[in-house]
Amino acid sequence: MNTRKIGTDGESKAVDFLQKNGYLIIERNVHFGKIGEIDIVAADPKDGATVFVEVKYNRNDSSSFGAPEFRFNVSKIRQLTKLAQMYIRKKNLYGKPVRIDAIAIDPNGIRHYKNCGMGL
Repeated sequence: MNTRKIGTDGESKAVDFLQKNGYLIIERNVHFGKIGEIDIVAADPKDGATVFVEVKYNRNDSSSFGAPEFRFNVSKIRQLTKLAQMYIRKKNLYGKPVRIDAIAIDPNGIRHYKNCGMGL
């Protein structure tokens, strides 16, 4: 299985998880040219926040490769913050609640980390 297919599988699992928890999926795979992409943009039903979600997925046991959440590092948070700011400008979401979340998926389950951003 190629890496794009693996990534798509992980994102689909994350979308299912978010929807089961009441989130509305707004967009998937939002590209900003060579700068990067936002995996999922969703709306949190509890506070109405626009949520930018980064998905990290391991198909295999995390003990061999490390837990997927460890790949959500400071560099990735900075990049996602920049992409989220671009999305906010593009969609004119100024003054609305926004946040950055991470979802880690491996054979041990799905873990949702809320508000991982550096301030938007």
